[in-house]
Amino acid sequence: DEHLRILDKLNEAEIFETFLQTKFVGQKRFSLEGAESTIVLLDEICDRAANDGLDEVAIGMPHRGRLNVLANIVGKSYGQIFREFEGSIDPKQVMGTGDVKYHLGAEGEFTSLAGNTVKTSVAANPSHLEAVNPVVEGIARAKMDAAGTLDKGAVLPVLLHGDASFSGQGVVYETLQMSQLRGYKTGGTIHIVVNNQVGFTTAPSESRSSTYCTDVAKAISAPIFHVNGDDPEAVARVGRLAFEYRQRFGGDVVIDLVAYRRRGHNEGDDPSFTQPKMYDLIEQKRSVRRLYTEALIGRGDISNEDAEGVMERFRARLEGVFKEVKEADGEDDSYRKVPFYPAKLGRDQGTAISRETMQLIADAQVTYPEGFAVHPKVLPQMQRRAEAIMNGPIDWATAELLAFGSLLMEGRTVRLTGQDSRRGTFSQRFAAVVDRNTNEEYIPLKHLTDDQGQFHVFDSLLSEYAVMGFEYGYSVASPQSLVLWEGQFGDFANGAQTVADEFISSGDAKWTQKSGVTLLLPHGYEGQGPDHSSARIERWLQLCSEGALAVCQPSTPASHFHLLRTHTYVNWHRPLVIMTPKSMLRSKAAASSPEDFTNGSWRPAIGDESITDPSAVQAVILCSGKIRWELVAQRAKRGLEGKVAIVSLERLYPLPTDDLAAELARYPHVTDIRFVQDEPLNQGSWPFMALHLPAALAEKMGGREVELTPVARPESSSPSVGLLKVHQAQEKVLMDQAFEGI
Repeated sequence: DEHLRILDKLNEAEIFETFLQTKFVGQKRFSLEGAESTIVLLDEICDRAANDGLDEVAIGMPHRGRLNVLANIVGKSYGQIFREFEGSIDPKQVMGTGDVKYHLGAEGEFTSLAGNTVKTSVAANPSHLEAVNPVVEGIARAKMDAAGTLDKGAVLPVLLHGDASFSGQGVVYETLQMSQLRGYKTGGTIHIVVNNQVGFTTAPSESRSSTYCTDVAKAISAPIFHVNGDDPEAVARVGRLAFEYRQRFGGDVVIDLVAYRRRGHNEGDDPSFTQPKMYDLIEQKRSVRRLYTEALIGRGDISNEDAEGVMERFRARLEGVFKEVKEADGEDDSYRKVPFYPAKLGRDQGTAISRETMQLIADAQVTYPEGFAVHPKVLPQMQRRAEAIMNGPIDWATAELLAFGSLLMEGRTVRLTGQDSRRGTFSQRFAAVVDRNTNEEYIPLKHLTDDQGQFHVFDSLLSEYAVMGFEYGYSVASPQSLVLWEGQFGDFANGAQTVADEFISSGDAKWTQKSGVTLLLPHGYEGQGPDHSSARIERWLQLCSEGALAVCQPSTPASHFHLLRTHTYVNWHRPLVIMTPKSMLRSKAAASSPEDFTNGSWRPAIGDESITDPSAVQAVILCSGKIRWELVAQRAKRGLEGKVAIVSLERLYPLPTDDLAAELARYPHVTDIRFVQDEPLNQGSWPFMALHLPAALAEKMGGREVELTPVARPESSSPSVGLLKVHQAQEKVLMDQAFEGI
């Protein structure tokens, strides 16, 4: 039975590829030819997973062999794949901009030889090799956290890699390094390196310094199996071993499937230009299916007629489906680009909370297990926090914990990770408190009520790319949770630029894959130099279109609180990028009162409540973030209260045109409207606002023309200057320009 199953899988793998090659000549499909044993390997792993009662096998893989895996492992219909080649998918069914067929995901059910089933899925991914790895891990962790099955490893991540990318892409190492960390472990991942012994046109000697492409996995002491792809029985045996290791030890395991690539990098490429000798040999090679068939016939396990019969039946099945697709008018089944993930169930939930809720959260800050020794410098902070929650003033970190705590008490899950996120980069959060004597940790927000939601807070490894990808994936699979990734400083978020570009901003448009991941990016110009000043607001705004994500820069703790709660409950599952403060964390001017939390709601733009006579206003300043309070202080210093209205844009995208138009309508006589920002003129939010805001406001204000005058630091190739004195000089010029001529 096992021999015939292996042969069946090799038949399916090879005939599927040759069928596509014949019917769709010259079209890119990134075939699996030369490494068809991959299907045997995946079949063995899924068979074991089904028999062991696992919930799901979650696959992440590149484009090579993807269509074959979708068809012969996941069970995506041949009809849908043929339609994608034909270009006959109904455009009405393709939401968003779409993506090429070998990037799309799918979900299905795998049936083992014994008749057991397991869910199988392939996550959507971009062309950026290995970028999907941490995303799949995050999806798997979220599913197990929700089901309480992490200790059983009920979702098995299987990651397929190329030999060149496994040794070349840094995110591979980052993801491996996460594998045993408590915030990121998933019970072990099976890595399959489809080793073609070439990367596009690059030979192994040019693409790695190590002996094996899998040597990077030695860093975590993962077992590595090297297996000949032309020996499918050995491949199946290694699949069994790898699965058993993962189940027994809960660790990652790597399979180096040594094979070859029969065609070029894609079907229009001629590999003999750069690897002539290799491809002379490959041209003479018989396929693994033929080799294995001959071996079985030679051993007397099957006859020639049996082998031909199996092939003919499968070929006839493909021909039948192909004919149906040719003759059909349109789709006969629903077309999807990603696996099924839970839908976000938004609700019209007010964001204000009760005094009783605040009291419970306050009490938790100063209630510790008997004998727990809080650090003598930390305890007074926690006591002051508890006092401030009820009597004010409430600072930024306290407001954030009020948001988390209230959501937990309403049954929501909150997950926060990042470098130093438990304490906070600026010693502001103390979400986890460490015993001075034993080093044990205590997390106050885990001890609010008996029926509260789960609170996960972890310090991450020192990585941006993999960790942001993980949290993105976690939010994809857990839309009811508030999932946050925090940068140590916002400047370092560009270490995960691939995740921002390929998943966060465009995942919904390309694949209808939704995520509500929240990025907390400390941002602000305080003279700390070019790498501790800017989260690159301009780049996030450049990614904004079609409502794909929200970018905000709140100016008060209460605004941050209402934003987090609104984001959790709003009926729109999209990423949120928040520029969080540094010096403003403890600013008395920016602090909020308890009443701001028991009343009110999220306001995308906040008007100037100090203006009692709008007719006396000579100029309006638009700004966002901490500069609001610097402008307020300068206005008072210059005796311009009542003459200058300062309006804060708490949300930068989607543009807060309704709120802003209503505020500007208070000053119909004012033509002097200035947009003031900390950042250089070519950075920050100004380039985006200059392009979009005047027209958007004119539309809301009955055609009233709004001209904005920018006030910013001089254009610069660097985010900021490095010398404190130069920074201070720029700050003075900026404030002078903001109020010039008034």
